[in-house]
Amino acid sequence: MNPTQDVLICGSMAFDTIAVFEGRFRDHILPDSLKSLSVSFFVPTLRKEFGGCAGNIAYNLKLLGGHPVPVGTVGQDAEDYLQRLRDLQIDASLVRVLPDTYTAQCYITTDQENSQIASFHPGAMLRSAENDLTGRAARWAIVSPDSKDGMFVHAGRLHAAGIPFIFDLGQAMPLFDGDDLRRMLTMASVLTANDYEASVIEDRMGQSIAEIASGLRAAVVTRGAEGATLYAQGSRTDIAPVPVARVVDPTGCGDAHRAGLLYGLVNDWSLRDACCLANVMGGFKIASQGPQNHCPSRDQIAAMLHRHYGVDAGFA
Repeated sequence: MNPTQDVLICGSMAFDTIAVFEGRFRDHILPDSLKSLSVSFFVPTLRKEFGGCAGNIAYNLKLLGGHPVPVGTVGQDAEDYLQRLRDLQIDASLVRVLPDTYTAQCYITTDQENSQIASFHPGAMLRSAENDLTGRAARWAIVSPDSKDGMFVHAGRLHAAGIPFIFDLGQAMPLFDGDDLRRMLTMASVLTANDYEASVIEDRMGQSIAEIASGLRAAVVTRGAEGATLYAQGSRTDIAPVPVARVVDPTGCGDAHRAGLLYGLVNDWSLRDACCLANVMGGFKIASQGPQNHCPSRDQIAAMLHRHYGVDAGFA
């Protein structure tokens, strides 16, 4: 494997445990009983998913034939996740196991109205700054949601090594104020965010995304069913969405999108074409339950990319 084609995927590695309650929470959680709340839900449907931003992005980039190297911390319970990475032939050499912790995990119970009750245990993720990527060659990287300290440590090391990276704020949004964002963007090459995150970034920095993008190679804002918007070289380009037959689960769509963008950047595609591929990856993901269960072939990805955007993937 050529290390100069590697992509360092910095971010969380997590398990998502999802239970389905076949009733409605609002029939059991009554306003008058909130002071002494004690409820129990019978959940006959349960599934455990491999997740976390680094894991999800790496999975999608591997589907494209890329060379992802996830950079994350996991706990004593992560052997099945590590085995999955090995089975997928994903380089797990920068996934650090902390034996005195558990892997980050989210416990989600959803009802028949798609309301959710969730609990998140950060576990090993809180110590992601201890994972040192110094000396690892790579063509591109991404700093995706993780502990705040870890995100800054990874960004600093990537910047010092001259490795361009995408900054993906995502679920770490509550941790970053305006000064934090400005500091991160002095190191990053590309900013990605969904439309809500973009509005928060604009508010906290006191600048529009177009103004922020003027100091970067690009900024990409995803807009769900409306596609995505690319800001680069002083212009705005709207990228139409990929039509999907059905919307099954949006979980992990942003991570799939980031993987498509990274593949284009690594392979010197135009930014517009890279965003088109990113939309295609998001389209495949949303039609599948869970963040890592879709498995389109490269031929299927290339066909959809050409059909909807006229872009030739050129997969070997």
